[in-house]
Amino acid sequence: MKSNWLVIRHEQVPISFRIERRVPTVLLSLGLVTLAAMVISVSLGEYPISPVDVIKTILGLDTGNPNYSFIINTLRLPRIIAAFLVGVGLAIAGTITQGIIRNPLADPGIIGINAGAALAAVTLLVFIPSAPVSTLPLAAFAGALIVFLTIYLLAWKGGSSPMRLILVGIGFNLMAGALTNLMITFGDINSVSQALVWLAGSVYGRSWEQVTALLPWLMSFAPLTWLMARDLNALNLGDDVAKGLGSRVEWQRGLLLLTSVALAGACVATAGAIGFVGLMAPHLGRQLVGSSHEGLIPTAGMLGGMIVVLADLFGRILFAPIELPCGIITAAIGAPYFIYLLIQNRKSKL
Repeated sequence: MKSNWLVIRHEQVPISFRIERRVPTVLLSLGLVTLAAMVISVSLGEYPISPVDVIKTILGLDTGNPNYSFIINTLRLPRIIAAFLVGVGLAIAGTITQGIIRNPLADPGIIGINAGAALAAVTLLVFIPSAPVSTLPLAAFAGALIVFLTIYLLAWKGGSSPMRLILVGIGFNLMAGALTNLMITFGDINSVSQALVWLAGSVYGRSWEQVTALLPWLMSFAPLTWLMARDLNALNLGDDVAKGLGSRVEWQRGLLLLTSVALAGACVATAGAIGFVGLMAPHLGRQLVGSSHEGLIPTAGMLGGMIVVLADLFGRILFAPIELPCGIITAAIGAPYFIYLLIQNRKSKL
């Protein structure tokens, strides 16, 4: 009988993975849909360009119009790539958080990680508006890390209980949100206006500078998450079972949460507070490839990238020429989805 699993091993490196056979097909399909959405998004705007000319320009082929290269490669493409990368990072961060806390309603935004990143980033935008763009991810990561460490220490009681992490995290989420509003209240009007647009969650005006600032964070921490997928599977079964399987529970949970902090902080620094991506993408991924994190992590990442790209696209065309931040679109979809999950989760426990 043919197995439903693909086993990936390397003779020289002591690492092995097992993923369902449907994962490559699902990833390829999602990749094609995302690529099509990105091409369409690049082609739309005040100066419409046909998708064929978009592809030719990106590949460096002659289109007969010298303006296309500037419009596409300088103005539009960085924005779309930033949207995709932010979605990937937020989705993977959400997958980690749900796996560790063992709660399908968990999300980096719910436990205060995104709020800590936003607080640090808004403080930088309001009080040091001349700071280089490359410092924004560092500030956001520092804010998210401080909140994470504080939450982890306060939730520690002979171990870090997932329920205590959620409860303490919700409290810090509210406190960080209040401090962010305080920063905005006392800031300069120009800096505050920029911060408010940023807080809505938008990739408007993103350049290659923001893309290159975000890319190292994803390239460093996303592969680390995938390498720890087996540990995440064990933690998802509960602390006692994980310990029985030989897992170093606290060390692995701490490292995975740190990875979630790094990904969420860098993404929040790049595009602001885009909510519900880390909640929706893992759930949709489980419906497509199951709950094994070896396949779920890349699938959720691809779904997250697709969600943000489509949200940015719809935000641009729904009320054109007025553009809605993609964070508003994800919230409009994510809030009802959260309520639906809440009802389903309640029914499953009755």
